[in-house]
Amino acid sequence: MLVAPHAKAARSIRCLGDTSQRTSFGSLYSVVFKDDSTTILKGVRVSSSVQESNRSNRIAIVGAGAVGSTIAYAAMIQGLAHEIVLIDSVAGKAEAEAKDLMHGSMFVPAVEVSAGGLDQCKGARIVVITAGAKQRPGQTRLELVVTNARIYREMIPKILHSAPEALLLVVSNPVDVLTYVSLKVSGLPRSRVIGSGTVLDTSRFRALLSRRLNVAVGNIHAYIVGEHGDSEVPLWSSAQVGNVPLQSFSTPACPPLTAADRAEIFHNVRDAAAQVIAAKGATNWAVGLAVGRILEAILRDEQSVLTVSSLLEDYCGVSDVCVSVPCLVGREGVGSTLPLPYSEPELTALKHSAELLKATARQTGF
Repeated sequence: MLVAPHAKAARSIRCLGDTSQRTSFGSLYSVVFKDDSTTILKGVRVSSSVQESNRSNRIAIVGAGAVGSTIAYAAMIQGLAHEIVLIDSVAGKAEAEAKDLMHGSMFVPAVEVSAGGLDQCKGARIVVITAGAKQRPGQTRLELVVTNARIYREMIPKILHSAPEALLLVVSNPVDVLTYVSLKVSGLPRSRVIGSGTVLDTSRFRALLSRRLNVAVGNIHAYIVGEHGDSEVPLWSSAQVGNVPLQSFSTPACPPLTAADRAEIFHNVRDAAAQVIAAKGATNWAVGLAVGRILEAILRDEQSVLTVSSLLEDYCGVSDVCVSVPCLVGREGVGSTLPLPYSEPELTALKHSAELLKATARQTGF
């Protein structure tokens, strides 16, 4: 039985709900104690249910291309899972990526990386789907819809046959439409079908604002909503730097943003993927980190606010479409949406984006 070193005192305690607390002993142990089924660790009660939950953090990634393998890498270095399985229609590709990642296991938290078929989704808490046709230079995400929707119609039932309790995290493009297709094909509740949405676009937006304003990106709060694509909407009216509205923010070294500044920043956010694809053939690093962030929010039950794509019903007049708005994300998947104070032009643009996605979804038969 493991015993925490006697000389190490508990450094912190934080509440995890009405009946749970987490105690960290030095930098070596983190234990949870509850009033239910427990085991004993040097006088500290450890919840067996939590231990089991930690052991069951298995992620399956369907699609072992540039994006899928980068998501696996991000999950490894963040210590998000104890098992990661890569799945690809080209078995040798998945096996090679898994082997390459496994060779670095000495440098990351303990994790088992393997490759297999869709049957290896069994036991996964989350199935990340990156499989599908790649976006070619000059091609819009929505032009991919018919091909990738056909792939999803065949793939989703096979995934759920192996992992009926899993959350589905859709990354393939056009992500909003494929999230809707996945929801309809699977019959799962809204909370369990999530698209990566505009989490990446929001990061691009904040990164460019950070560079322009010379302020740390973590102190910038601004969102991109709507489609992950050409009709996405920057929310300038609610953007803040620290607690200061962006529209009134300035420093001696940084004057307020002009209309031309805003236009240039949004152009570089919206067209970022096209710029990268034209130069190197694909985007992978930033989207890998973005999906890693979503995985973290789910697996650590953070209830974080993220602009994931999910089914909206009567949200500011938008219904029956998967589109990105700020939502709470935690262990059960996607939760409540946040009623942001949209300006009239922003709300009009969001509704236009939603209608465009609805029309595109109809091309898939839904």
